[in-house]
Amino acid sequence: MRVLFAGKAHPDDRAGHDVVTRLVQGARQHPGKVFFLENYDMALGRLLTRGCDVWLNNPVRPLEASGTSGMKAAMNGVLNVSILDGWWPEGCEDGVNGFAIGKGELGDDARDLEALYDTLEKRVIPAFADRAKWSKMMAASVNMAVTKFSAERMIQEYFAKLYALPGAVATKLATAPRL
Repeated sequence: MRVLFAGKAHPDDRAGHDVVTRLVQGARQHPGKVFFLENYDMALGRLLTRGCDVWLNNPVRPLEASGTSGMKAAMNGVLNVSILDGWWPEGCEDGVNGFAIGKGELGDDARDLEALYDTLEKRVIPAFADRAKWSKMMAASVNMAVTKFSAERMIQEYFAKLYALPGAVATKLATAPRL
């Protein structure tokens, strides 16, 4: 097993920089097993979403920005294992298309760590060992991402809510004489 960490901290996020420093130190302590990939960007994200089984996301609630990397991973059949923040509360069907870490409580590092270990040991690893179940979950992940988070779905919803005219008004406009 190999563990890859990728990401970057905002320039003003001192705590985030400290986490990155600890990850780099961990990679040095466990050569060949733990890796930290620097300069996370769209190109690196593209490569990672094509080659991993689990997309771990553990932000401190409620600080997740948007989670688009997790959406992209899901569209590629990768199962999200994530804190319920950002997009994941809307997308997660726990145990069906990925896994929730915890119950959505506000951030508490000790509780989140315990919930992460519990999720990995009791749910993720057993599901991974069952290839038929894992494959079914991958398909559910793709389906969820495409139906809930695609640009096509968003445009249809925006049009219906913001631009579509009520039926009676639309009919009047369609039959009105042109000037």
